[in-house]
Amino acid sequence: MNNTLLGIPNMDIYLVMGILVFFIILEVIGGYWQKTQRTTSDWIQEFGAFLVLSLLTKPLLVLLVLLLGNQFFPAQQALLASLPFWGSLLLFLFIDDFLQYWYHRFAHEYEFLWKLHRPHHQAEEMGFFVSYRNAAVYYLFMPNIWWIGLFTFLGGAKAVALGLVLKQFIIISSHSTIPYDKVLYRNKFLQPLASVWERIFITPAFHHAHHGKSQRDGISDPNGNFGNMFSIWDQLFGTAHYSREFPTDYGLENDPKEPWTATYLYPLVASDDPRSELSRGFTKKDTRTNEPTKVNLKEGERYLFCQCGLSQNQPFCDGSHHGTKFKPLLFKAQRNGPARLCNCKRTGAAPFCDDSHLN
Repeated sequence: MNNTLLGIPNMDIYLVMGILVFFIILEVIGGYWQKTQRTTSDWIQEFGAFLVLSLLTKPLLVLLVLLLGNQFFPAQQALLASLPFWGSLLLFLFIDDFLQYWYHRFAHEYEFLWKLHRPHHQAEEMGFFVSYRNAAVYYLFMPNIWWIGLFTFLGGAKAVALGLVLKQFIIISSHSTIPYDKVLYRNKFLQPLASVWERIFITPAFHHAHHGKSQRDGISDPNGNFGNMFSIWDQLFGTAHYSREFPTDYGLENDPKEPWTATYLYPLVASDDPRSELSRGFTKKDTRTNEPTKVNLKEGERYLFCQCGLSQNQPFCDGSHHGTKFKPLLFKAQRNGPARLCNCKRTGAAPFCDDSHLN
């Protein structure tokens, strides 16, 4: 199948590698790589995962789809070849990103997928290689890779080639430490452009907020901003969070910092740390009680109220909600003094107790 761009075989690969080199140069010039605190384990998970995904996982899965298509559905081969190129490109990109939005969102809402995606959020520094930091098995289930194979089989190889280049530019730039969107936000003349751009595409600020450690900073939202290339899905399904600012703390709360063998090779390899979600037999304990917790709040301070009932720091969130469909509630104290915070999680006046535990 002809998947050349500009008449050059494998041009899409050259362009993606060129994007990587471009951002490497920018980050080196910006001094980021000279001051990085990344460990050897971090590099193995990020650069190593990039190599395995690019050279092994993705090519093999796409080849498998093509072989299965030729074997069982030969009549459907090149079914979409008659589509105009730009129509084919838009069809590929929108379905690809729609699939990725839901896969990414499910990876935050379902325990098994969360454990595979969790390494992505353990990174305490941003950088474009973070985009490849997931457990190896995570990519086997990723619908986008199967979609690449299917769309190629159906005759959309050229659209796939250009689509992957455009998509990688957005993904790499949104994980990078080069915040190009700051120029748009700070320049009054460019702010209308920023408003349009961020309502269509994922920007660094939008995605960095997803990697922030906690909503308590008023910038981050680790349980929102799931889009990959387009921000339209987050807006459509109510998970968009715009701040135009960047977190100062990245990573996970209460991270036991397992070795890369456990995070990258899970579930084939488990953690030896019993505190880790990746250890054998680990279960999250329900910590709800029928009595409210009395706490002293400080006026103006932000608090993150646990709504999943799994936090070991009740009534406040400790990150235990990851891998569930629950999300903590951010609230700001309106006055100094004691307050009764709900611990049964049935209140209709969250975070405050409304005596629902008595019913």
